[in-house]
Parts: sequence; C-alpha cells; structure tokens
Amino acid sequence: MSVNDLVLVQGVRHTRETLTVWNDRPWPVLRGWLLGSAAIVALLLVGVWMVATFSRPDPTPFSILGFHRDGTPRDVGVVLYRNSLVLALHAMACVAGFIAGSALPLSAAHRSGTWKWIHDKAGPLAIGFVVCATTFSLMTQIYILGANTSTISAQLGIAPGMLLLAYLPHAIPELLAVFLPLAAWLIASRRGSWEQLLAATFVTVAIAVPALVLAASIEVYGSPELLRFLV
Repeated sequence: MSVNDLVLVQGVRHTRETLTVWNDRPWPVLRGWLLGSAAIVALLLVGVWMVATFSRPDPTPFSILGFHRDGTPRDVGVVLYRNSLVLALHAMACVAGFIAGSALPLSAAHRSGTWKWIHDKAGPLAIGFVVCATTFSLMTQIYILGANTSTISAQLGIAPGMLLLAYLPHAIPELLAVFLPLAAWLIASRRGSWEQLLAATFVTVAIAVPALVLAASIEVYGSPELLRFLV
C-alpha cells in the first residue's frame, strides 16, 4: 500500500469512527458547535452595529424589500447563493484543517528527506492560511453588512440598532448556520482533534443547508413585514 493510499484509508476510518461516536451522543457535540457559532455571531453583530453607527451612509439608494418592491423566489435564490459561498468557505476551512492537521502529519511520518520536510512545513502553513482567510472573511462581512445597515437605516430614518432588530429573525439562523463549520474547526483545533474535521464538515453542512433555506425565506417574505411594523 502506498503512502497516499494509507492516508486515505486512515482518513476514512477516522471519519467513520467519529460519526459513530457522535451518533451515539449527538447533543454534546452539537451544543458545542452551536455555542461556538453563537459566540462568533455575537461578535459579528456587535461589529456590524459599530460600523453602521460610526460610518457615513452611502447616498446611493437601496431597493429595500417591503418598501420598494415585494420579494420573489428569485430573491430567495440570490440570498441562498450568497450565503452558500460563505458556507462553502467555512466548510473548506474544515477540510483544510483535516488535511493539514491529520493527513499531512500521517503522510510525513512515512516519508523521508526533502518530502518529509515539505510535509512537515505544509501543515502549519495551511492552518495559518485558514486562519488568515477566515479572519479576512469575518472582517469583510462585518464591514459590508455594517455599511449596508448604515445606508438602509439612513434611508428609512431609523437607528441602525432598530434595523438590526428587524433583521434578527432571519439573521440569527442564517449566521448560526454559516458559522457552524467554523465553530467546529475552532473546537477541533483547540483540542487537537484534527481527524474529526472531515466528519464535522459533512455534519455541519447537512445541518446548515436547510437552516439557510428557512432563513432566506424569512429574509425575503417575513423580515420586510416586521421592518414595516417597526418603521
């Protein structure tokens, strides 16, 4: 058996074992992910509120659902597409963590010379790249969402906090879902349980997809009604 085949077999075995353990006691695992995701969501919402409060609104008018037009199934599709990109980025962080923290060290243990050195160095570099990419993603989302919140709240003549309150019914499940893989990555990295991350990718994405569909429907058809009520 080649080194690559060995790594693949070990990865599949670890993933199956992890899924079996989680299936026996799913709630402690899911609870940890949800709490981690909730902490990230709280950080993001505070950042969005700060950016919206202290930034200058863009004079370019927004087309606001519920005020300028009614939502359509196409709007649901646009929201799902946008959120699926963020979910994909965080899911790939889980996969990269599995490769860097579990597969590469196993491969390096069965190599020598230059290839061993490359595999030893590639893992930490890959993990560092994941950290930088996810941090950049989070900061970019805070800036964009904060700027949009500032502009929309100025158009409607309400405080940014009030606008965020109207959007919470769809924002909470949406953000919890997209950050679920990232929370799993953070928990696994803290424990050094890199071999669990491939299983975490499958499970978190399976949970996140229906949650995103529900959140997109609320965003297009429900949140505009609440916003009209608050305004």
